[in-house]
Amino acid sequence: MAELKEQLKKALVELRKNKERKFDQTVDLIVNLQKFDVKKNSVNLFISVPNKIKNKKVCGFFESKNKKVDTITPEEFKRYNDKKELKKIVDKYDFFMAQGSVMPRVATTFGRVLGPAGKMPSPQLGIVLNADDKTIEETIKKINNGVKIKTKEASIKLPIGKQSMEDENIIDNVLSVYSAIEKVLPKNKENIKNIELKFTMTKPISINLK
Repeated sequence: MAELKEQLKKALVELRKNKERKFDQTVDLIVNLQKFDVKKNSVNLFISVPNKIKNKKVCGFFESKNKKVDTITPEEFKRYNDKKELKKIVDKYDFFMAQGSVMPRVATTFGRVLGPAGKMPSPQLGIVLNADDKTIEETIKKINNGVKIKTKEASIKLPIGKQSMEDENIIDNVLSVYSAIEKVLPKNKENIKNIELKFTMTKPISINLK
């Protein structure tokens, strides 16, 4: 890990030499896999990272309105029989959470759109028994510090930080995600060909693992 940390430091130094942009670029991590069958060994993880990547827009499906988060109650579900309205909320929010008691109705009304978008509330993170302020606040904190990984191809790409973050914080996030992915792969490190790091508007820098 010490050697990987050094290579990540060098990669970030190189990335910061690129032309300055007028916005806070996202730092993307790409993990390229090898000798890995996506159909047989699908990876599905939710990883909490040490440093918040960004504030995500969260929507809650709860029995009643809550001031801590935008809420859609069961009485409002019928409005979303309209496909246009469904698409609007999927595009508007990064993450959805739901009270366990309304989850069956959420699946019926919103599943056809949230499912393919990878945004269905799940037992891993997003389904809560009680929609009280404390539970909602704690869940939102986990959501903001979390990354969701689901393999669809032999390359995993995910946002890992922002350009404005300290290098150490970005590196800590990369290492925590890398470790979590390595652990669940059938052949662990052997299944990782290399990793790449990039900013939104830059070319990726490749890091070969020994």
